[in-house]
Amino acid sequence: MKIVIDQAVHEPALAALKKVAGCQIELIEPPEEKAREIEPARIKDADVYFCTVPPTNHAVMQKLQWMQIASVGYTQLFGLDLPARGVRATNARGCFDVPIAEWNIAMMVNLVRDMRQLIRNQEAAVWDRSAIFQRELRGATVGLWGYGGIGRETARLAKQMGLKVHVLARNGVEPIRNIYTVPGTGDPEGILPDRVFRSGEELDFLRDLDFLILALPLTKITEGLIGERELKALPRHAFVLNPARGPIIKQEALLTALREKWIAGAALDTHYQYPMPPDHPLWKFPNVIFTPHISGSSLSPNFKQRLWEIFSLNLERFARGEPLLNELTAAQLSGA
Repeated sequence: MKIVIDQAVHEPALAALKKVAGCQIELIEPPEEKAREIEPARIKDADVYFCTVPPTNHAVMQKLQWMQIASVGYTQLFGLDLPARGVRATNARGCFDVPIAEWNIAMMVNLVRDMRQLIRNQEAAVWDRSAIFQRELRGATVGLWGYGGIGRETARLAKQMGLKVHVLARNGVEPIRNIYTVPGTGDPEGILPDRVFRSGEELDFLRDLDFLILALPLTKITEGLIGERELKALPRHAFVLNPARGPIIKQEALLTALREKWIAGAALDTHYQYPMPPDHPLWKFPNVIFTPHISGSSLSPNFKQRLWEIFSLNLERFARGEPLLNELTAAQLSGA
């Protein structure tokens, strides 16, 4: 079995992999960001390909059976016709559950206590002990739009802090199987939400929230999913958190909601341009926390170890003919 690794190496995992009998390993220096063409002789006989972005000449891999990607999002696989080619694909779901869930909690605390204004007061030597800086999270209602690994770990932390958890999931909430999770995290049995809403109940879900957290992937269906109707359905005291993907929220609707105070504020870690231009209005809102896509990334300290753990576990499963962790369906790979 030939394994092509087009990904930053985790040395302990690679050393273990080299001891597996019957494996031929080809290491390729990974690209910085975008796909590029790779010398066909190095990849054409690959059985397994481990990468972030497939090469532009991926079609030369006639023997390819399985592709592991190093991201949770999988838009880079759209249009590759992997199911028609008989190629299975798995993603890095679970690697970022912990850091992004912790970002969600941190942002809720910062928003409800208005830490941005407190820091401005500190810099201006203003002594202001107003009640607005002393509010609590306990008893608030957080709504998770999507209930994958990030949503489930956020729910676990939120429940520990005394929040009520509402979930909107297209097909409801069920136990998860064959999904990578860090031990002790998440909600594998799907028992934590206080209320669960399904497709068609979006406005009912939104109207009672103190916080809306987006926890779903960017697909053809979810792009622009949150617009004027949805933002107006939220209470005016609600905050919106987006650690998912910027374009899930329509940009103009978000700007209008902030300007006209349909919502109390937002925490945004995913954006409409990378990097966001310095003259973009989202930088200037006093009630917006704006972070540069750092809630969870390949620079997270545990990312590489967790990613290679997924790959190693999946390689064992692949060799035994067992279900793979984080396997993407044909519908997902088509962008549905």
